[in-house]
This record gives sequence, structure tokens and C-alpha cells, in this order.
Amino acid sequence: MGFLVVGATSFGGGVVGHLHSTTVDKHGWLTDGSFVRLLGISQMLPGLNATNMAILIGDHLRGVRGALAAVLGVCLPGAVLMYIAGAIFQIERQRPFVEAGLDGVAAAAVGLIFVTTIQLGRKSLSRIEDLVFIAVTVVCINRLHVSVAWVLLAIGGLAVGWFALIDRRKGRSRS
Repeated sequence: MGFLVVGATSFGGGVVGHLHSTTVDKHGWLTDGSFVRLLGISQMLPGLNATNMAILIGDHLRGVRGALAAVLGVCLPGAVLMYIAGAIFQIERQRPFVEAGLDGVAAAAVGLIFVTTIQLGRKSLSRIEDLVFIAVTVVCINRLHVSVAWVLLAIGGLAVGWFALIDRRKGRSRS
């Protein structure tokens, strides 16, 4: 039921933020750390991030049945609403209030993504290395125009190696 509510009440890029507040804050199904790990996996997979997240969270909670229920819950309300909105848009697309509404929804979606980024960043970015990997990722994608897939593979691989090295050193120093 939680995923159906998320699917019916999320707009634009705010689905991931709504998934976080529902699964971590409201129901306690996941920890912040689990959510961030699943988010990282979902961003490395092709397809829509929110759909990937729903599948991964559902699978984590209840296996294949949970994944199916989660993806249906998240996607079905939006699919129905998009069908209705598309039909209305075809009829009313020349009206100024329709354009204004679309601009308002776009602004709200950017705001939701920003808030989610801040919330997750506060909880999961605790080392300077985290910020360095983020900065390198942003530069590679936005300035150097490197493919997202290549950046995720390269920077993700470097981050895994770096943090494994740090953990190994911490483990040796404790001995």
C-alpha cells in the first residue's frame, strides 16, 4: 500500500524523495544506509531511477512478489494519470494556464530533487573523500560530457577501491 501512495502522490523527480520518507522515516522498512546503497545500485542500472528503486526496495523487503507489488504501486497511478493528462493536454494545449501549470510542476520537481539531495547528503556524506568523488563525477558529466555509464563505472570503481583500502588499513591498525 505504501508504494501505491507514493506512486499516486509523487510528482516529477520527487518520487525518490517520497520513497525515502515512506520507507525510511514513516515505516522504518529501511535504514538510511540501506536506502543510499539501493539508490546507488538503481542509478547504475538502465531505466527510470524511481522504478529501479521500487523494484530494489520491494525485492529487499519481500523478494520477487515485493518487487512486483512495489513497481505496480509506483507506476500504475502515474500511468493512469499520464493517460488522462495526455488526453486533456491534446484538447487544451493552446491555453496559457496549461503552460503555466507545466512550468509550475517543473519548478516543484526541481525543488523536490534538491531537498532529497540535501537530506541524503547530510546523512551519508561524512568524509572529505565523498565530496571529492561527487565533485569529480559532476565535472566529468557536466563539463567533460563523459557518458553517465562510463563515469559511474569509473568513479564507482575508484570509490569502491579507495574505501576498501581505507577499511583494510583501519582493520590492520586495530590488530
